[in-house]
Amino acid sequence: MKRTVFAIVLITMLLIPCLKAEAQNIHDSETTSVFDTTGFPQWAKDFRRWDIIAFGTFPFSMFFVNFFNDLYRWNKANSMSFSAEGRRYAPWPFKSAGAIELTSKEFRNTIFFAIGLSAALAFTDLFIVNMKRKKAAIIKPPPAGSYTIKKKPYEDDVTEEELNAMIDIMKTDNDTGQDESFHDTDAVNSSEPSLE
Repeated sequence: MKRTVFAIVLITMLLIPCLKAEAQNIHDSETTSVFDTTGFPQWAKDFRRWDIIAFGTFPFSMFFVNFFNDLYRWNKANSMSFSAEGRRYAPWPFKSAGAIELTSKEFRNTIFFAIGLSAALAFTDLFIVNMKRKKAAIIKPPPAGSYTIKKKPYEDDVTEEELNAMIDIMKTDNDTGQDESFHDTDAVNSSEPSLE
């Protein structure tokens, strides 16, 4: 059985180079394109970042969880004794020959703790990135070409009569041609002033 699997893997590895496509010549394409992620939704980008951080931190999480688990076992077994018998439970740099290995339950718990630590680090990064993104969206200046209102057109305590009087003044200025920026044909031609 092992020989059959080995032969299939060997044949596959030998045939894969024959099936490959030729490399694209840089002179064949007019421009080189850079991978553009603007078409992806934000949740997909966030999930990809979470995925990279979770899988990237797993080896480090596994090392530290295994190290601290061995420290716990060493302390529980013989209060961290450095004798030859005491170092059988010691973590990696201090282990002696004939060290006592983890049981299957302890190994399974170590892996689960490492996975949990990696996921926690990834969720922490996701939380920090989302908070920074929300903060940047609040402070973000408006796009170029947008209007900025610095003053209100009138005070809040202006009565309707005063507002109509201001409209009449603007209307008479427009009729005389003094203010070219205000030109509303509906307001000029109608008998009632328009508030649009």
